[in-house]
Amino acid sequence: METLIFDCDGVLVDSEVVAEATLAQQLSLLLPDIPEDVALRQALGMTTAAILARLERQSAHRLPADALERIDSAIEARLAEELRAVEGVAETLARIELPLAIVSNSRRRRVLASLAVTGLDARLGEVPLFTAEEVERPKPAPDLYQLAARRMGRSPSDCLVVEDSVSGVTAAHAAGMTVIGFTGASHIEAGHAERLRQAGAWRVLPAMHGLEALIQQWREQRRTGAKVATSETDEDNPR
Repeated sequence: METLIFDCDGVLVDSEVVAEATLAQQLSLLLPDIPEDVALRQALGMTTAAILARLERQSAHRLPADALERIDSAIEARLAEELRAVEGVAETLARIELPLAIVSNSRRRRVLASLAVTGLDARLGEVPLFTAEEVERPKPAPDLYQLAARRMGRSPSDCLVVEDSVSGVTAAHAAGMTVIGFTGASHIEAGHAERLRQAGAWRVLPAMHGLEALIQQWREQRRTGAKVATSETDEDNPR
């Protein structure tokens, strides 16, 4: 059996980029004495709650009681905006024939809210959702992908992952999964495709509607026993 795993922070959105930008914007309002570059640095590797607690300790201001909720709401809005911007994702999800799971480095509530805003939650139906709340490390890590495979009753080699962050590709690849990099989100910068490939992506897609062909290619290579190489990208070899 085979499973397709989407990183909801990756193929649909990149929560790290969104969260950092949103935090910098919100924190500049909540704590005007905190420079934006400091806010961004402190956003790395920390949950929203941890960032706010740390900043509050370092600031002369007391954070408003609803600060966490206000920032979470702002991030959810940005996630939904990114979801809507990805070309062909809804149509592609409707045509996928593999069992589908979603992993996310965000909290479950945030992911579900973003999916609901875009209408993708109805298309996904009973798709299992695995979040960082269920593992020790909130950043992309192999154990998050291994958890998804284990809960789906699959081995890592039976999983094809779609990711757009370098850290996510690195983690899924380290978990023993084949990874398709995705560069179709609006925030992706020049050179990102090459960084995804270097991190272990088997192929790199510029748009979601090319995913079906890669799924078939992956299946065929598995059926024939051919090695799934990481030497090409779909962007380098357009179909």
